[in-house]
Amino acid sequence: MLIAPPLYLLLDLAVVGRLGGHQLAALGVATLVLSVISTQLTFLSYGTTARSARRFGAGDRTGAVAEGVQASWIAVAVGMVLVAVMYPLAPIVMRVLVGTGSAEAGQVVDDAAGWLRIAMFGVPVILLSMAGNGWMRGVQDTRRPVLYVIAGLSVAAVLVVGLTHGVGPFPHLGLPGSAVANLIGQGITGVLFAVRVVREARRSGVQSLAPDRTVIRAQLVMARDLVLRSLSFQVCFLSAAAVAARFGVSAVAAHQVVLQLWEFMSLFLDSLAIAAQAMVGAALGGGAVGVAVAVARRVTVVSVVAAGLMAGVFALGAELIPRLFTSDQEILDAIAVPWWFFVAMLPIAGIVFALDGVLLGSGDAAFLRTATLVAALCGFLPLIWLSLAFDWGLAGIWTGLMVFMLLRLTAVAWRIRSGRWRRTGVDS
Repeated sequence: MLIAPPLYLLLDLAVVGRLGGHQLAALGVATLVLSVISTQLTFLSYGTTARSARRFGAGDRTGAVAEGVQASWIAVAVGMVLVAVMYPLAPIVMRVLVGTGSAEAGQVVDDAAGWLRIAMFGVPVILLSMAGNGWMRGVQDTRRPVLYVIAGLSVAAVLVVGLTHGVGPFPHLGLPGSAVANLIGQGITGVLFAVRVVREARRSGVQSLAPDRTVIRAQLVMARDLVLRSLSFQVCFLSAAAVAARFGVSAVAAHQVVLQLWEFMSLFLDSLAIAAQAMVGAALGGGAVGVAVAVARRVTVVSVVAAGLMAGVFALGAELIPRLFTSDQEILDAIAVPWWFFVAMLPIAGIVFALDGVLLGSGDAAFLRTATLVAALCGFLPLIWLSLAFDWGLAGIWTGLMVFMLLRLTAVAWRIRSGRWRRTGVDS
């Protein structure tokens, strides 16, 4: 299910790429900012899964569903605040990221800000979907979330083609049509999750649907660690986009296309680890340490094999796959630089994301926070800005991402071997 949104975004890039190079660059930067905004709240998904799974494993289904109710309240409240803050700031953010050194860059700024201002209204339902995914995975309900996401994205996929290019009965909106399609699709998915949490809460005997300060406070403790971890990712990726933009529109468009493929593969591998997260949480909640260790071992093997196979696919498709997104030869030439970094990092990612899932399932968020911050500050971020200072181009930026992944690999492998993540019982 996690790969459905990035698959849709790849379709979005391919559709918008036919409008022109600066529209593709604008979409790439705007979707990056939207991703940064929404993924800062990943604790609504990952943290809620860990907490719900432990309660479910301990036989407390009512408590597990109650975690979802409270996470949904956080999603709606924070989402509304983000819309109010980011709507007026969208043009300023885009000018900082892209710069205004040329007429073409100015057009990218205007288009990206316009797209973001429309799509921002979907943030509350994006966060609501994260919360829904979290508690439903925690109670081992994995089928419905897939259907909900597919329902919303299927509508969005039809609309993005129709509204962007004016196909059939749809008006020709150009790039804003992509944002409208995104907003409608996210809205459908979010409403489905909201209806489900209300129905399940009533069926499971949850005492009240009102906000519960005790539960919300406990969720926000884990949120602190996961938000800091996520923030370190996003500062790096925003910095990378800003530096890539200084190398030209073709460079930033190429960077964002390959980065979106990286995001797709990250979530593909996360989808393998997400089951482990729920199972590890449930096993530790019930005191079954041996089961948790076995799950960690199996998911790592499967993830590495899957990542290796996909690396082979992208290596063989190095000439063909980029042409699905653009026919602009300058962008295609620029894509060739980060492409092989992307391919080489996939087997590393197979291990890192699998073990991330295990540690998230165990509630070991504080360690992941520290490890990610160190990897970002000591590896990725310095190389991004050195690339600008010494004109290393996209090669320097993607070397930074490679170092970042290697440092994370070292950290999570050590943590798993140490055994310190094997804490049993239900978190307060």
